Amino acid sequence: MSKYIISILAFFVGSVSFAQETGTLKTNDSIPAKETYGLRVGVDISKPIRMLLEDDYQGLEIVGDFRITDKFYIAAELGTEKKTVDEDQINFTTEGSFIKIGFDYNAYENWFGMRNSIYVGLRYGFSTHKQTLNSYTIYQTNQHVEGEDSLLLMPGTEFSSLNGHWVEVVAGIKVEVLQNIYMGFSLRLNRLLNTKEPENFQNLFIPGFNKVTTDNNVGAGFNYTISYSIPIYKKAKKKKKEKDTD
Repeated sequence: MSKYIISILAFFVGSVSFAQETGTLKTNDSIPAKETYGLRVGVDISKPIRMLLEDDYQGLEIVGDFRITDKFYIAAELGTEKKTVDEDQINFTTEGSFIKIGFDYNAYENWFGMRNSIYVGLRYGFSTHKQTLNSYTIYQTNQHVEGEDSLLLMPGTEFSSLNGHWVEVVAGIKVEVLQNIYMGFSLRLNRLLNTKEPENFQNLFIPGFNKVTTDNNVGAGFNYTISYSIPIYKKAKKKKKEKDTD
C-alpha cells in the first residue's frame, strides 16, 4: 500500500514540475526579444600608423555611428590632416579639418544579441583648409600653375579659406572582439564635387579626401578603426513572418 501511495505522489510531483516548466516556457516565449541600440564612438588607428611611417604627415580622425533601425545606422567621421607634398617642381603643405556625414546599411544577419556588421554606406564630405607654398621650380610646362603671374609667388605664401566638397561610397566590416569593443575596416571610393582653389594654383591634397590629380576628380582611401559601443536603449526585435507550410 505504501509503495502505491509513494508512486502516486511521485507522479503528482512530476506532473506539477512539468506544468511549471511548460508555464515558464510559455511565459518566456511571450516576452518579446529586445535588441540594444546605442552610440558607437572610436578612432581611425590607420592615421597614427601613417604618422609613424611618413615624416611629412599628421592626422587624427574620430568615427561614430548610431543605430536607428534594425539595419540602418547614422554615421559620421570628423578629423584633421596636415600633409606636405613634395613633387618635381613644387613643394607645399596642406593643413585643415573635415567632416563626413551619411549612413550605413548592415547586410549581415546577426544572431540575437550580436551586433557585427558587413555594411555599405554613403557619405557627404566637406573640408576647410589652407595651403602654404614652400618652394617651386620655374618650369614653363608645369601642370600645377597657370600663367606667368604664378612665377611671382614667393616661397612661404599662404592660401587660406579653401574648401572641398565630395561624395563617398563606403564598404566595410565591424566585429565585436570584446564586450562593446569593435574593430573595423572600410574601403572608400570618393568623387570630388566642388573645390575652392587658390588663384593660379590647385588643390592637390584635400584633408579627408586625400590626393587630388589634375585630370581626375575620383579618389580612394581606407580606414581601420577601434570603437566602443555605449548602450542607450533597447527595442523589441521584430519577429520574421513564418512561411506557410501548406
